Amino acid sequence: MSTESASLKHHNTFALPVNAAHLVIAEEIEMMIKAWQQAQKRQEPLLVLGEGSNVLFLEDFAGTVMINQLKGITVREEQDAWHLHVSAGENWHHLVSQMLERGIPGLENLALIPGLVGSAPIQNIGAYGIELKQVCEYVDLLNLTTGEIDRMDPERCQFGYRESVFKHELKQGFVIVGVGLRLSKRWSPLLNYGDLTKLDPKTVTPQQVFDAVCAMRRSKLPDPRITGNAGSFFKNPLVSGEAAKTLLAQYPAMPHYPQPDGQEKLAAGWLIDQCSLKGHQIGGAAVHRQQALVLVNADNASSQDVVALARHVRNTVASKFDVWLEPEVRFIGATGELDAVEVIS
Repeated sequence: MSTESASLKHHNTFALPVNAAHLVIAEEIEMMIKAWQQAQKRQEPLLVLGEGSNVLFLEDFAGTVMINQLKGITVREEQDAWHLHVSAGENWHHLVSQMLERGIPGLENLALIPGLVGSAPIQNIGAYGIELKQVCEYVDLLNLTTGEIDRMDPERCQFGYRESVFKHELKQGFVIVGVGLRLSKRWSPLLNYGDLTKLDPKTVTPQQVFDAVCAMRRSKLPDPRITGNAGSFFKNPLVSGEAAKTLLAQYPAMPHYPQPDGQEKLAAGWLIDQCSLKGHQIGGAAVHRQQALVLVNADNASSQDVVALARHVRNTVASKFDVWLEPEVRFIGATGELDAVEVIS
């Protein structure tokens, strides 16, 4: 389905009043290739979206927005693991809950992460001690120009913290159409974060982990259907061990997570909270009162309101802690993605 000059208000979870020159709902790979060819002919940009849960539109989009609606889940069982092939247009949380219902655990710590399966590798989504790269077996990438599908192993995906090759070299002219996941039959719970630490590793079930993760996320994160938001707005910053030590001397209660490379990961939400920014509002955009890491569309916010608020939060945290936050959310201009740090610097 293709529409001219369409509103994107229901295709971005910030619910910002922006439009696209063209909107395509792609339920088949052929539709994706056709939309790309038409955009090329018109010499206009093409942007692929899932549920629009991790984007901030700065203005109207001057090209085609293509919504990935490819559906299908297949499960192949082997002696030691389940191998899933999931089409990119499937809802991520629906996949997690559906697998649990079928007795296939391993994704429960990633419950309630918004968006579609096809977006998961782009961000290398992660929560409560696990990242997608730990269960990803491959990513199927469609080359829109040739129509060929390349099956990429995790190494080629260059997964990092909220990072992948799909944000860089393979951003233009390519679409993720499927993701392969391997879930081991030797399930062991990951209980290192938040309320999960209260669960007993000897008796806990995957369903109990799932329920606890959902309860934690629901208590802190606003429902985008009610209050526009894009989930966690900033990445948790990585600092050197030395910098963390200096900060801990001043703030002994500061949450910090040692990394294998000697760096320390800090909690962006905690840093923002220490600056007393919860509830702080610029125009129609506000810092969420329950979770400082989330910026919300509190009252018909404009894109400029969200940018101004993000800039204020970043500068305030930097002046107090000498730590510069980087947006996790992708910033989209009229012709494509922009460098979010540059926009709010």
